[in-house]
Amino acid sequence: MSVGFYICCGVFAVIAFLMGGINGAIMLSKLIYKQDIRTLGSGNPGFTNFKRVYGLNAAAWVVMVFDIVKAMIPVCTAMIVFGNAFGCGQFGAAFTGLFCMLGHCFPVWYGFKGGKAFMTGFGTIWFVDWRMALIAMALFLTILFTVKIMSISSCIASAACPITLAILGTESYYVLIVSALSALLVIVRHYENFKKLLNGTESKFTLHSKKTETEKAPTE
Repeated sequence: MSVGFYICCGVFAVIAFLMGGINGAIMLSKLIYKQDIRTLGSGNPGFTNFKRVYGLNAAAWVVMVFDIVKAMIPVCTAMIVFGNAFGCGQFGAAFTGLFCMLGHCFPVWYGFKGGKAFMTGFGTIWFVDWRMALIAMALFLTILFTVKIMSISSCIASAACPITLAILGTESYYVLIVSALSALLVIVRHYENFKKLLNGTESKFTLHSKKTETEKAPTE
């Protein structure tokens, strides 16, 4: 690859990491409720914990949409730039999406303490392969509304992405590697949820708008 390709990778990696670190749950909890979502419920600054603490209101949906769109913008741009300049738009989308997810997990704006990146990853996969995205979404919703546990649904849907790509085919094996790393990131970030599952204390997902958990998360 040319020097321009690596420069482009570096630029998009930085932009995606910084954009990924902008967290809607943290901003809205402070702006609307004068609280920090990281000190409430499970402590995770994401849609599920925000909904659990404040209810399924308009702000909760904004959090979800924000986490998806903040990935779509740099990922879509990367797909176009990498595709036109280097003929590898699929790689550009997957690569940029991974760094957006890393930024969400380790945000420079919030002391590198962020969320689990599933929604950010969801905003990425549509530009990597829309067929994979449809399969992952169908799998996620099916498991979520049967098992009713967000962590299981998120991790299985994430793991299915590189497997689906391997079956459908990609423009290069680098796309498959990056997609596998993205899925692994989501799974590793759900480590605490796995412990709760083993202990039988993992909360079930519901669409009820009633606040169910406003206590502070225990510090470790």
